[in-house]
Amino acid sequence: MSVAAYSTAFFTTALVLAPHCWAQAPDLSLLNKNHSLLDAHNCYPYEGRYADRITRALATGVPVGIEQDLAWYVDPASGKGRVVVSHQAKTDGSEPELRTYFFERVRPMVEQALRAKDRSSWPLIVVHFDFKDNQAPLLRAVWTLLGQYEDWITTGEKRSDPKEITPWNVKPLLVLTEDPDAQEQVFSRDVPVGSKLRIFGSAHTHAPKGQTKEETEHLLAATPADQLLPEPATNYRRWWNNSWHEVEEGGQPTAGNWTAAEDKRLRELVDRAHHLGYWIRFYTLDGFDAATGKEHGWFESYNFGSRRAAEERWKAAIAAGVDMVATDQYEDLSPIVRRTK
Repeated sequence: MSVAAYSTAFFTTALVLAPHCWAQAPDLSLLNKNHSLLDAHNCYPYEGRYADRITRALATGVPVGIEQDLAWYVDPASGKGRVVVSHQAKTDGSEPELRTYFFERVRPMVEQALRAKDRSSWPLIVVHFDFKDNQAPLLRAVWTLLGQYEDWITTGEKRSDPKEITPWNVKPLLVLTEDPDAQEQVFSRDVPVGSKLRIFGSAHTHAPKGQTKEETEHLLAATPADQLLPEPATNYRRWWNNSWHEVEEGGQPTAGNWTAAEDKRLRELVDRAHHLGYWIRFYTLDGFDAATGKEHGWFESYNFGSRRAAEERWKAAIAAGVDMVATDQYEDLSPIVRRTK
């Protein structure tokens, strides 16, 4: 059954039978009409290098996902802070500001979309914030910044009951963040009832911990999906973020041949997410040689070792209905995603 057919069948039944019935069923079709989305991993510069990543990601076409890692920089002279794009919490002021690097970079595209009023393809960009720390000034500054671009952003109404899923007010951008409770406090709990939620968090993964690293890796890949993800989606928590370690034991560096058992495991995780009303993302599916990785600033911890091995997983993820497939190889995954769609 296709993801779209599955979602329709499930939610029609869920409204009547499920113990976690929603007043309004989560609309999973909002994200690329139930087709997999290229998610451009680490789409920002490192130490002044690779500044073209956002240009490369946008050049693959829309819809597209773009990840921005965020940190807080305080100017020692003025004492004023700003939200910067950085791979680490420690900053020195050389990092690009989120406002200019992302929001002003996409302004022409967003304003053109708003003028055209063709909502059928919205959201055009799913921007994913990975906070390098959760200090209150950073979180509050991001909330304020999103307010300045609220006319661009897909929102949902805050209700008194967090389990009540409200309909989307769809715009060209959709903003996602991850699972820390400190983020939920600022981005949801502190928001007055009746106001707009501007950003949406991910589910908590109830991952077991072993006594050794090896035992933990085994548990990640072997624990049933309903134990990893026991709670249904809420009005704020709308997606589930997973490493590949939940699929193949040990993750990318130890992956061997792709097997039927691993494909079954992947589908178990996807089906669980969709059953509970979440989108699901997996990170980061790369395959490259050492020289290529060094040239582009990619990490060996995400490397399957070859383009062929990565492509096999990309196709498996798409076939299983993964909503967001994260990779550093934007140009390689993009045609596969769009051809499948």
